[in-house]
Amino acid sequence: MIKKETIDVIVDSARIEEVVGDFVQLKRRGSGLLGLCPFHNEKTPSFNVSPSRGIFKCFGCGKAGNSINFIMEHEHYSYPEALRYLAQKYNITIEEDEQSPEFSQEQLQRESLLVVSEFAKKFFIKQLHETDEGKSIGLSYFHEREFTEAMIDKFQLGYSPDSWRALTDNAIENGFQKENLIKAGLSIANEDKMFDRFRGRVMFPIHNITGKVIGFGARILKTDPKAAKYLNSPETEIYNKSKILYGIFFAKKSIIAKDDCLLVEGYTDVIALHQVGIENVVASSGTSLTIEQIRLIGRYTKNITVLYDGDPAGIKASLRGIDLILEEGLNVKVVLFPDGDDPDSFARKHNSYEVAAYISEHAHDFIRFKTSLLLKDVANDPVRRAGLIRDIVETIAKIPDPIIRSTYTKECSVLMEINENVLIAELNKIIRKSFSKQHYEPDTDELMTDLIVPDEQSVIEHESEFQEAEIIRLLLLYGEDDIYFIDTKEGREPQTFTEKMKSFIIQEFGTDKLQFENVVYNKIFEEFTKMVHSEMDYQQSYFVNHADEEIRKVTADFLTSKYSLAQWSDRGVAVKEEVNRLKHAAMSAIYSFKIKVVTKRILQNRDEIKKAGPDDNIDELLKNQIQLDKLKSELSEYLSIVVLK
Repeated sequence: MIKKETIDVIVDSARIEEVVGDFVQLKRRGSGLLGLCPFHNEKTPSFNVSPSRGIFKCFGCGKAGNSINFIMEHEHYSYPEALRYLAQKYNITIEEDEQSPEFSQEQLQRESLLVVSEFAKKFFIKQLHETDEGKSIGLSYFHEREFTEAMIDKFQLGYSPDSWRALTDNAIENGFQKENLIKAGLSIANEDKMFDRFRGRVMFPIHNITGKVIGFGARILKTDPKAAKYLNSPETEIYNKSKILYGIFFAKKSIIAKDDCLLVEGYTDVIALHQVGIENVVASSGTSLTIEQIRLIGRYTKNITVLYDGDPAGIKASLRGIDLILEEGLNVKVVLFPDGDDPDSFARKHNSYEVAAYISEHAHDFIRFKTSLLLKDVANDPVRRAGLIRDIVETIAKIPDPIIRSTYTKECSVLMEINENVLIAELNKIIRKSFSKQHYEPDTDELMTDLIVPDEQSVIEHESEFQEAEIIRLLLLYGEDDIYFIDTKEGREPQTFTEKMKSFIIQEFGTDKLQFENVVYNKIFEEFTKMVHSEMDYQQSYFVNHADEEIRKVTADFLTSKYSLAQWSDRGVAVKEEVNRLKHAAMSAIYSFKIKVVTKRILQNRDEIKKAGPDDNIDELLKNQIQLDKLKSELSEYLSIVVLK
């Protein structure tokens, strides 16, 4: 286990804005930061980061927590794995009570595959630089592509020997299990034999967003009609090709800085552009662009520029990717390189300034690009021309923003020389049809989920979850703040005294021996009770960085507000903020909770009266009912006074 002292150092060092900023484009909003949530698909930012409190909170999907929670959620890491990631980021040496922390089987399996993939990467690098075969074949190929040593090292390029078991045997000799070599996609098992998947190929390691090797792309160099030119790792527990983009680890900071992502097709395109100083570039690795890949880019920017080579057939086949980008609410431009050139070859022929200038000058919006590309095919055929117009309108209909849709409709009207109203009518027809499919064809199961039976409704009505949450919120936000009271006993002058919020609430609960039903709220309340009894000061960081993950998440939830009070004072309007009404807030919350508790007891007592038999003490039950009804009435009356104040 990692020592507590080390955990404390990691927690103190991990700045939430830096940790989240590695994955999400954040913009300043007031005292906090705002960005698009990386945990669900959204087009309007609702992901908030509070540097002062060290927490994040998404008001769209509800995810919340500190730096450790973020890494656990984003990378699907365990608590110890997240701590190790942050320790590595901040160059903190990890000290452990035990050398081997206990992971679940699933976590241990994932870690094993990452370790064996890292070993394979180093093996391929060594083969490239230290063997005659690697130098004469692999290194020569990279030099022919004019890759510098700096680029070869940066992207950790390697070479797999043209041998059946070179990697497999070396890995087994170093203690790796055969099973993990197969699960990582490095070796293939055929009956009782094992052999390397990649043989006689140059190797392109594929990194995840944090820089760990999760798979490989490989290109064969010899002529073999039976072998695929390019070969990728198969799907594994750590590699899902539809959810990753080649080069994203090296590109993410530049994408954020330039607020644009260049999208290319192949590994060499990415490396060649990096070599001329253009780093905001990723590749779909030869696969069709997926929604997951688009959303991955969307974490860092809303702008994508697709770079195509001059092959018209290939471009037409990939136009669906543009529709997907637009559908996800991102902006897309297209750059077409001259015939015979792709991003790789063009970058090798020109310097950094020329490549950047070409991309900037030739980046066209998708309407102009698609029109110029397809208009040649329809010539003067009115039927085919009408089909092209309808095709473009269908693409425009996928754009979620109505203002952008309108702008592109006007542009399409001018380019295609057709009345704008005709396009609008067609556009509206497509949108209505799409909306109808999405909203008016629910299945039976969906309808049933909306139904609540009367008994369930009764239970929901009388649960005290809301009241419990309000009390915990006040404790977490104002636990150490003072509440002011006035002692007005007869025979002496009124005296003012103060009491801490946490002490006041704990005392009120102790007097009536109240308890929370929510397990996590109860844990937090017990921690506050210990603080009060031991006279400890409360600090928000105590719960923000608590060892209990559920407590961390609840704390982040309550410490982050979706709304901030407008500056009405600047306009001469006096507004009382909650911090100036703590006594009112505390008493309202406590009495609301007490009413819920009493209401629940009243319902339980009524139920007992209904079920009472001849041998039961019905008089005692009726007496309890009268007392409970009276107590509820008194509490309600007092609460109305508190609220009216």
